[in-house]
Amino acid sequence: MYDCVVVGGGPAGATAAYHLAKNGHSVLILEKNKLPRYKPCGGGVCPKVAEWFDYDFEPVISQKVTQVRYTYNLEDEVISELSEPIWMVRRDEFDHYMVQQAQKQGVVLQESTKATGIEFKDGCWHISTSAEPVIGRYLIAADGAKGPMARWLGFKQRKTVMAGAIETEPRLPVHDGHVVHFEFGLLKHGYVWNFPKADGYSLGSGAFISAKRKSRDLVQPLTDYSKQFGVDVDEETKHGHPIFLWDGDQTLHTTQAVLAGEAACVVDPFTAEGIRPSIFSGLKASEAVHNALAGNDVALADYTKTMIQEWGNEMRWAARLAKAFYLAPKVGYRVGVKHPRGTQIMGDVFLGKLRYSDVVTRGLKRLSAGLLSA
Repeated sequence: MYDCVVVGGGPAGATAAYHLAKNGHSVLILEKNKLPRYKPCGGGVCPKVAEWFDYDFEPVISQKVTQVRYTYNLEDEVISELSEPIWMVRRDEFDHYMVQQAQKQGVVLQESTKATGIEFKDGCWHISTSAEPVIGRYLIAADGAKGPMARWLGFKQRKTVMAGAIETEPRLPVHDGHVVHFEFGLLKHGYVWNFPKADGYSLGSGAFISAKRKSRDLVQPLTDYSKQFGVDVDEETKHGHPIFLWDGDQTLHTTQAVLAGEAACVVDPFTAEGIRPSIFSGLKASEAVHNALAGNDVALADYTKTMIQEWGNEMRWAARLAKAFYLAPKVGYRVGVKHPRGTQIMGDVFLGKLRYSDVVTRGLKRLSAGLLSA
């Protein structure tokens, strides 16, 4: 029997496992795929995450970008310098590396093993799998947006906006690899992007406030945008995937178990940033389980409170900005992106140097003024 079983070997699960093992606990990561495995994701990582670990991420940083380039309908270009480089990673390499660091702390990895059911009895979680069953005193569900763990644990009415994205990752020579690209005019209710890597691009399109959008609606904007980088999307493998955006405070704990990562619907509703919030939730989940194992009866409830106070309060502002910007993107581009300080401010929000609560009120005022003058 393990002190904790973590279901899912992504950033949230690997983070939770690493820190629990560092604190002397026996931990199992249950991962349905063989690692490394492909994960559709732009792969932009806020370097602030390094503060939460005592190991170096440099081996899996594919590229560091120092500039952001924006366009609207492929025109009206704006280029902004970042105050600090943003990491670009390939998720198969990044996630596997994090799991390997956890293994160095004594975490057991059971990969190519799918959880098939759970039962709480005799004070422990009994997890049926595609191999042998496993038992843990505590359970962290970090099996992603489509994973079944949240439902099995009784979280049937999660507060989330189901967004969608489609992505391709061609391997080819990269030009201006220090520049990350965003296009806001080709796609309604979202954006198209190009996140450069050392050996290619991560090109994608995503709609973030429309739950009814079909994946086929995302293909043409991606096709049109990719041409300017010499990529024929029709010749590349494309991956569609759901994104569970934050949409309100909710309970993330139950009997000796918590949700973390995309299973906890922590993705930023404005930028769709998922890696940093997933890692943050994994960190806080590990602290909660560690305290619970030490006898703190309210530790898991405190995890829910912490996620509401330290992440949810910020996401409330992000959601307001997303609704205002994506419903009137032309105005948002004019008064936000083209504002002399607008792009630098949003870069600092992504970098964790500023909070949404510090800047959104002013941004919404500019958007409102822009709508009135449009």
